[in-house]
Amino acid sequence: KLVGPGNYPMYLLTVRGRKSGQPRTIPIVILEQNGKRYLASPYGMVNWVRNLRAAREAILTRGRRAETVTARELSEGEAALVLRADIKRNPFARYFGVTADSSLEEFERAAVSHPLFALERK
Repeated sequence: KLVGPGNYPMYLLTVRGRKSGQPRTIPIVILEQNGKRYLASPYGMVNWVRNLRAAREAILTRGRRAETVTARELSEGEAALVLRADIKRNPFARYFGVTADSSLEEFERAAVSHPLFALERK
């Protein structure tokens, strides 16, 4: 099984294109906290974010195991708490423009342009 930066588990995310309806697959890393899984966009409002917002579900594949998940976009406040809790080991933190010393408000501002989704098995 692949491991991404910072020893995060590496997955393939397959989501239906919002315009084409065709499945689109990209490699991603999942943040795991307290038994919950999250997907953050270090690169901002990219196509997979727009597609996931529209589809609200996706397929996560790791190795030979695939599962359908529902995706709920977190509010800026919720996202800020998740990002702040994960910042010290998050290799993508530099893309969010925050550090371990940043205020909660700075994390909320980062979440506006870097969406975060809660993932649940369907």
